[in-house]
Amino acid sequence: MKTKVLKINPKDNVLVALQNIAKGETILFEGEEYLIKEDIPAKHKFFMADYQPGTEILMYGILVGKTQILVEKGQRMSVENTKHAAEPYAYREVDYHWEAPDISEFKDKTFDGYHRKNGEVGTANYWLFIPTVFCENRNLDIIKEALYNELGYAVGDKYKDYTHQLLQAYQNGESLDDLQLNPNPQKSRVFKNVDGIKFLNHSGGCGGTRQDANILSKLLASYADHPNVAGVTVLSLGCQHLQVEMFKKDLYERNPNFDKPLLIFEQQKSQSEEELIKLAIKGTFLGLVEINKIERKPAPISKLVLGVKCGGSDGFSGISANPSIGFTADLLSALGGRVLLAEFPELCGVEQELIDRSVNREIAEKFIRLMTEYDELAHKVGSGFYMNPSPGNIKDGLITDAIKSAGAARKGGLSPVTDVLDYTEASVKPGLNLVCTPGNDVEATTGKAASGATLILFTTGLGTPTGNPVCPVIKVATNTALAKRMSDIIDIDTGPVIDGEKTIEQMGRDILYYCIEAASGRVIPKAVALNQDDFIPWKRGVSL
Repeated sequence: MKTKVLKINPKDNVLVALQNIAKGETILFEGEEYLIKEDIPAKHKFFMADYQPGTEILMYGILVGKTQILVEKGQRMSVENTKHAAEPYAYREVDYHWEAPDISEFKDKTFDGYHRKNGEVGTANYWLFIPTVFCENRNLDIIKEALYNELGYAVGDKYKDYTHQLLQAYQNGESLDDLQLNPNPQKSRVFKNVDGIKFLNHSGGCGGTRQDANILSKLLASYADHPNVAGVTVLSLGCQHLQVEMFKKDLYERNPNFDKPLLIFEQQKSQSEEELIKLAIKGTFLGLVEINKIERKPAPISKLVLGVKCGGSDGFSGISANPSIGFTADLLSALGGRVLLAEFPELCGVEQELIDRSVNREIAEKFIRLMTEYDELAHKVGSGFYMNPSPGNIKDGLITDAIKSAGAARKGGLSPVTDVLDYTEASVKPGLNLVCTPGNDVEATTGKAASGATLILFTTGLGTPTGNPVCPVIKVATNTALAKRMSDIIDIDTGPVIDGEKTIEQMGRDILYYCIEAASGRVIPKAVALNQDDFIPWKRGVSL
C-alpha cells in the first residue's frame, strides 16, 4: 500500500498529502492519528497540530510562512490561513561540509561532443542568426522558412496538411469533424553534423533605454560565443541603438580569441531587401558547409555545463523531480562539471543556506547584494519576491514563495556554491554556480544559456513546452500522470519517487545517464525535436 503522507524534514509541522485524502478520514503517521477536517488534494499540506495566529510554519526544516488565523490539526494549509514568511539572512562564518556522492560508475564515462578551440565542448552544433534590432525579425522569418524547408530542419508539414484538408472540405461542403492529423516524416538533414539553424528573434535593440540595448548586446554576444554555436549570421538595420560595433566589442571582451565564422549584413547599406536576404542565405549556406566538417568526439563529463530549472511547478516538485536532478547536479559537481542554479526570486527563504554553502565571503556577499538589489527593485513598484507563486502553483499546493523556493532550491543539490554570476556573466568555475535571473521560465532558461549551460534539466508538475534556441532542454515530470498525459513534451518521469519505486539517488543517476545520451546526440529531447526555441531577454526591470 502506497504511503499517503510525507514529512519532508523532522523539524516540519505540516504533512504533505501524496494522494487525495477525504474529509473525515483518519491518517496514522509515526504513531499519531490525524482526523482530516476537509478534503486534502494530493500535493497539498495539512497542519500537524492546532496553531494560534502568527505560528511559524516549517517545511524542509525552514520557515515558509505564518498562520494568519487559528488553524486546526488536520486542516489544509491555504492562502487564506497562511502567508509567506522567511528568515532574515546575513554572512556568517560557517564550516560547511559536503559529503560528495559515490561517482565511481561515472568516473571514466564520456560524452560525444563538439570540441571548440577555447577548450569548451558543445552538446550540439548550431548555426545562429542574430538580429541586432526587432526591425530585422521579418527578414529572419523569411530566411528561416527557406533554410528549414530545404535543408531538413522543419518539424514537418502535418498542420499545413491539416489546414489543406479543412480548406478542401469547406470548399466541397463536407463535414470538418472527421478530419485527422496525418503525421508525415521530417526531411532528412542535408548537413549531418549541423544539429540546427537557430534564430534569436526579439523585441529589443532600439526604442527602449540605452541600458536595455547594452544588456541585450551582452546577451547576444554570449549566445554567439556559446559552446553549442559554431557560426553566426548577424542582421542589422543600421540606425538602431544596438550598433554592430557594440555587439562586436562585447563579443571580443567576452572571448578575445573568438574565431567562429561571423557574417554581418546591414540593411541600410544593402541595395535592396532582396539582395540582403540573398547574400545572407548564400553566406550562411557556405558557412554550413564548413561547420558540417566538425564531428563529435569523446569528452570527459567534466566538460558538461548543466542548467537546472523548474516551471509549471506543483506540490510534488520539491519532493520528486527537483531533489532528483539535485542529486544529478551533485554527481556532476563531484565529477568536476559545472551546475547553474538561477531564478533568484525562487531562492527567497533559502538564502541563508546558500550563503552558508558559499566557498568564501566574497561569493556570499555578491549573492546577498544581487538578491537584495533585485528584491528592492520589486518592492519599489509595489511587488516583491513573495508574489512569485502563480495561480497554478497555488492550486497545486505551493502556497507561499518560501515553500516554492525551498523546493526549487533542491534542484541545485547540496554541493558548495563555488561562484555567483550576474546576468550574462560566463561560468568558469567547476561546481555549483548561482546565476541571477528572473523566475520566469523563458527569461531564466535564456539567462542560463547566456552563462554557458550546454544542457538544461527542466522540471515541471503541471507541464510546459519551454525550450531554448542553443541549449537542449530536457523535461522532467514530477508525477507519472503528467508524464503520460503530456508524453509529447516530457522526457523523464520521476513519478516512481512518489510511488516509492525508486529512491532520489537512483533517479538522479538515471537522469545523468540520460544527460550523457542527450549530450552525445543519441537521444533527442522533445523540446529540441519540436524546435521549441524560446528566447526572452531580461530588460532588468521587475520580472519574477
